[in-house]
Amino acid sequence: MSGRILFSIGEALIDMIPSRVGCSFDEVPAFSPRVGGAPANVCAAVARLGGHSALLSQLGDDPFGHKIARVLAGCGVELSHLEFTGKASTALAFVSTAPDGTHTFNLCRKPSADLLYAPEQIDPGWFSQAFALHFCSASLVDSPMRYAHLTAITAAREAGAILSFAPNLRFSFWSDRASLRQTVWQFIPLTHILKLSDEELSFLTGTEDIEAALPLLFTGDVQLVLYTCGSKGARAYTRTASARARSPKVAAVDTTGAGDGFIGSFLWQLQRDGVTAAELPKLSRSRLTEYLAFSNHFCAISVQQPGGIESYPTLAQLEHPEADFSRI
Repeated sequence: MSGRILFSIGEALIDMIPSRVGCSFDEVPAFSPRVGGAPANVCAAVARLGGHSALLSQLGDDPFGHKIARVLAGCGVELSHLEFTGKASTALAFVSTAPDGTHTFNLCRKPSADLLYAPEQIDPGWFSQAFALHFCSASLVDSPMRYAHLTAITAAREAGAILSFAPNLRFSFWSDRASLRQTVWQFIPLTHILKLSDEELSFLTGTEDIEAALPLLFTGDVQLVLYTCGSKGARAYTRTASARARSPKVAAVDTTGAGDGFIGSFLWQLQRDGVTAAELPKLSRSRLTEYLAFSNHFCAISVQQPGGIESYPTLAQLEHPEADFSRI
């Protein structure tokens, strides 16, 4: 296992999970708090597997902020760069779940503590030990946090780290969809790894055909495109190789955080094997297939349990799926 660190920058928040699914927000009788936020989830997935991850973010100095820190620390995520502020509260995302399992989010984040995380709070020296920097789009709204991303991306690139971008589109976090699409396309050329779901592909490119979209997606520094299709499996593309792997057939209970678990477990494998940014274009079809299969297995175990972070398996639990999940 590489001793280098997977940094993830962006939001850590509280997902307010509904006690009843298949109904509108106003019909939900109660909500229960769970730790979430895509960058935090990715850190947790890496740490649960035994990797070294650190979150770059800011929380409110409030009970929810301290709950997030406690849960992430329990997973093994390094929190030495996590900050707290009294100027804003920790973000809350109220979730509504449709009968087909899809989620709608109603956000309390105007602004939240994470959006006040500023460029001057980042020390470029942190990235001297970076394996990778991962980021998403929910924190790229016009705020100090957006510019903190640019500072971190520049520092990570100069340090030779892998840059990983999973847009993880959250339409309710943005004032309009055109701004979201434009912003994502501004950041895609800055990354080495781009992870998209089938829904995101259609929104960003106007096509549902991943292979037709590849000439658009391989722009700037992009060297590896990961494409997930839920129960249909996942695909990986470099500029010279491609691979695919089927998803195990399971009875999904909760898909919360599944996409974050996929990219987190994929990055963990790259970290384990000491893969560098320069080596990404050289990944073979067989190796990509192996990585995809592992991450599909990780997600298949995860979605059979309620919650996001709470459902992420350890390496031992992947090897022994009958293991007890009551751990966080």
